[in-house]
Amino acid sequence: MGDATQAVKGRPPQDSGPQIGAFERFVQLTELDTRMLAMVGALVVIWIVFTALTDGIFLTPRNLYNLTVQSTVVGIMATGMVLVIVARHIDLSVGSILGFSGMVLAVFQVEILPLGVWWNWPLTVVMALAVGAAIGAWQGYWIAYRGVPAFVVTLAGLLIFRGCAWIVTEGRTVAPMDPTFQVFGGGIQGSIGAVWSWVTGVLAIAFVVFNAFTSRAKRHRYGFPVKPMWAELGIILVATAIIVGFVMVMNAYTLPRSDIPRGIPVPVLILMIVVVFMMFISRATKFGRYVFAMGGNPEAAELSGIDVRKTTLMVFVLMGVLCAIGAVITTARLNAGANSMGLLAELSVIAAAVIGGTSLAGGVGTVAGAILGAVVMQSLENGMVLLGVSSAMRQVIIGLVLIAAVWFDTAYNRHRR
Repeated sequence: MGDATQAVKGRPPQDSGPQIGAFERFVQLTELDTRMLAMVGALVVIWIVFTALTDGIFLTPRNLYNLTVQSTVVGIMATGMVLVIVARHIDLSVGSILGFSGMVLAVFQVEILPLGVWWNWPLTVVMALAVGAAIGAWQGYWIAYRGVPAFVVTLAGLLIFRGCAWIVTEGRTVAPMDPTFQVFGGGIQGSIGAVWSWVTGVLAIAFVVFNAFTSRAKRHRYGFPVKPMWAELGIILVATAIIVGFVMVMNAYTLPRSDIPRGIPVPVLILMIVVVFMMFISRATKFGRYVFAMGGNPEAAELSGIDVRKTTLMVFVLMGVLCAIGAVITTARLNAGANSMGLLAELSVIAAAVIGGTSLAGGVGTVAGAILGAVVMQSLENGMVLLGVSSAMRQVIIGLVLIAAVWFDTAYNRHRR
């Protein structure tokens, strides 16, 4: 009746559909990922709870330094797992690849190549990366060109390469590693100091600003909608505050019996390089677009001319290389090659990718989300260690978190549809 009266008076009837709330409008304007916001909120809650339960120990510079180092290996491998899952595959062998690559590196560095020469550790690092790439290529071949499901191939790889790691040394622990090589583990000498940490922080802020305005310019050029300038600047300010805070915390942790700041750990620098590279690969290359196209609709991707088999092979090669990088950091951190390296790492890596927003249905996932997921997983692990929770119970809790993450992914996708 009211609409009809308005029409008679010359005014169009008002839309009686659902109105967008203030928060929804803010999210639309800023293009924030609500799932990522939920994960950030969950991380904040986890940190607050563990800080309260540990009488403030959790948020001390020392523990946060250790937490960042502990998150690097899972974070590095999770960036590759994003592309694997986006392409509608899975890799259950990442922990075994890490273990085998690390054992090969340790054996050659300690027992086969001459000790004390400058090219010892660089050559063994290259060998580890080559081993990881070769394993990835071998598994990718069976998946892409022989049609064996990735679940089966990588489950077999989990068993094969865990056994190979044992065979290489007959169960022995190989140590010690080259002193220079140990820097990659983030130990006492494995950080870059206060000055270079601030230099790194400034470069990171410059990258954030450059990336934001470059993306904005591209959107203008191709006629896509852009965020309001206040939203753009707000996101840059938040990112800047996080970077500055991170550098300050890393510099607050000093070397033993001194006031010399440690600065950013070397493993974290490696993680930063990997993240930038993987973001470039996934966003700005044909390869990355092909992977997401395959995950969205494999049949349509193949019909459009994408070499699905070659792309699948390259995804697993990249995953193998990232596992080998994780092996370098783990071996350096332990100062030894041990058969326990990478044990059950596949659980944490897959959980980090899924918690970070990678959909098990394929086609959806981000590198930044995987890093956030890795921090969430390692925060749970770190906090439970501080509380003295047993190893068995930690595995139970992490398994439950993985189930909850997959359930959340399913519910979130259903809500979006």
